[in-house]
Amino acid sequence: MTTAHGDTGLLAPGWAGSAAASATSDHAYLRALLDAEAALTRAQAALGLAPAEAATAVTEAAGAGALDVRLLAERARAGGNPVIPLVAELTKAVGEEYGSYVHRGATSQDIMDTATMLVAVRTLDLILADLGRTEQALARLAAEHRDTAMPGRTLTQHAVPTTFGLKVAGWRALVLDARDRIARVRGGLPVQLGGAAGTLAAFGAYGAGDPAALPVAYARELGLRAPDLPWHTLRTPVADLAGCLAFAAGALGKLAVDVLTLSRTEIAEVAEGSGGGSSAMPHKSNPVRSTLIASAARRAPQLAATLYGSLAAEDERPAGAWHAEWEPLRDLLRLAGGAARDAVELAEGLRVRPEAMRAHLDLTDGLIVSERLSAELAPLLGRARAKELLTRLASEGRPLAQAPELADADLDPTHYTGSAGALTDRALERR
Repeated sequence: MTTAHGDTGLLAPGWAGSAAASATSDHAYLRALLDAEAALTRAQAALGLAPAEAATAVTEAAGAGALDVRLLAERARAGGNPVIPLVAELTKAVGEEYGSYVHRGATSQDIMDTATMLVAVRTLDLILADLGRTEQALARLAAEHRDTAMPGRTLTQHAVPTTFGLKVAGWRALVLDARDRIARVRGGLPVQLGGAAGTLAAFGAYGAGDPAALPVAYARELGLRAPDLPWHTLRTPVADLAGCLAFAAGALGKLAVDVLTLSRTEIAEVAEGSGGGSSAMPHKSNPVRSTLIASAARRAPQLAATLYGSLAAEDERPAGAWHAEWEPLRDLLRLAGGAARDAVELAEGLRVRPEAMRAHLDLTDGLIVSERLSAELAPLLGRARAKELLTRLASEGRPLAQAPELADADLDPTHYTGSAGALTDRALERR
């Protein structure tokens, strides 16, 4: 039995073991905090505000990886965040000659926010890669089943025929929407640098002739965007993350819940490539990938709501609003990352059963094309009489093919999929 402290995801199979889990772990956050501190010293050195030797010393100490993340977490209680004990330990590791250049002019929120943006960027890159694989698998599936007719279902009931290709093209469109939103947010995530109250005053006190140049140099060191203003209480970057991650989870959730419905025993139009077993029933092959994605989609909106609530952050630096963001944002990154991982396996392994779809088209004995019959009979009987006739035939429960009034009607549901094929083609043109 392990006695190590840490969140291994025992109760979170949706993200446990994923690349996103590693990218958002306590060790990953510590790495980002150290990267943020080292980059700040290098940025000051680049502007002549610190010796080059100080930048080298801080970068080497930050890269040594000798800090104990568990002890830092326990010591964070005293000041309310992990940056305070980290700065103390990093200063000690750098040594007396250059230790004074560690964290010089910054406030804890500068480093914590910047590290959070680094963790977000690193995790979003992983999510984007998985979304790319998912949309490619869905594109292949949509093209293969462009003309595979199946029942369209509205309000749980058969409506009119559609095609599986069009359904899959819709799933892919949502995945692309999620990709585009994440890519846009990822490209705009900024460093944070403002000092105690967002005025950059301390950097001027330490000799910066143009303190506003420092955030630009800092952003360059980290590959993030330079902000227009310090954003200690202007939480647009976090709100943007909340929105794109919750959307991604929901977009993948649409794919998942459709698969859950279509893979029911009595429907069985699709099946996951490798389902999960049951602890009690040997015959079961549960749609586990879809289940975990659907779970993420249900949790994500509430986590995003917490982050949106932190937009109301008082003063120049807030008490509580900023602190409330850390865990839900990490949870969102993990949930979206885990869902994206599972979506790859789901899309690449999905088994389609066209024969079941075709059989289900015939379940209503022709009623699935009643819309078309109504339109064709209206010029002959009038709209009201045509509807009355079809309603009566439906209530009698006999196949429409046996109705004398419809002796010459085309009752083949595969002939009534409208523009599904053309819509699928158009959707697949999107890249």
